[in-house]
Amino acid sequence: MKGKSSLFKAAAWGCGISWLGTLPLGTLNIAAMQVSVSEGAMQGIFFSLGVALVEVLYVRLSVVGIRWIMQRARLLYYLEWAAIAIVILLAFGSFWAAFQPTEEKSFLLKSQLPNFFLGVSLSAINPMQIPFWFGWTTVLFSKGVLIDRPAFYNSYTLGIGVGTILGLFVFVFGGAILVNRLNAGQSTINFAIGCIFTITALILMVKVFTKKPLDKVIAEKAAELEEAEHANPLKSDH
Repeated sequence: MKGKSSLFKAAAWGCGISWLGTLPLGTLNIAAMQVSVSEGAMQGIFFSLGVALVEVLYVRLSVVGIRWIMQRARLLYYLEWAAIAIVILLAFGSFWAAFQPTEEKSFLLKSQLPNFFLGVSLSAINPMQIPFWFGWTTVLFSKGVLIDRPAFYNSYTLGIGVGTILGLFVFVFGGAILVNRLNAGQSTINFAIGCIFTITALILMVKVFTKKPLDKVIAEKAAELEEAEHANPLKSDH
């Protein structure tokens, strides 16, 4: 019984952290809202599922493949710049759609890809989630919430996936409700979304130029996580 309770605790922590981490305005939740507003809630759900799938894979990799990530930390630094480029394109595309009466959303989101795979693609080039989860996973190991066992990893990552989906649903359904209540036209919505993407891109660029390089951050976080795992490898279900 205690074992099941501990597994639920790991899942609940993952779900709560992921849900709260999804709420601040960013590329993925705003894109989910834009897909939902322009194509309907079901397409927004498909997009959200794609985002959540990649996040779960990243987290799973971060707790079982620390050395693999550390060896490829430099690649993630380049992915950070790729993410900035995508956000800038999303901003430009939203502004472009705002001034084109026949367009409903950014040309970047208006692709031939199904929205599930669009969510997968945009989430895959968002490397900032890796140090985020390294940090939280280290804390949970140090607190004994996580234990170096497959069952705990599975519960934790499952909770994270659920939390990400629930957080994105706030934008998928909340965005549509807000738009209906404001009775705003599609051009106004696209312009507002373009402004949010622009601010997001500026924040990301400031972080790149003023903070420690992402590859070094990931290497440090990975070392901390590995140390936490070894420091408390057998702290069991009690």
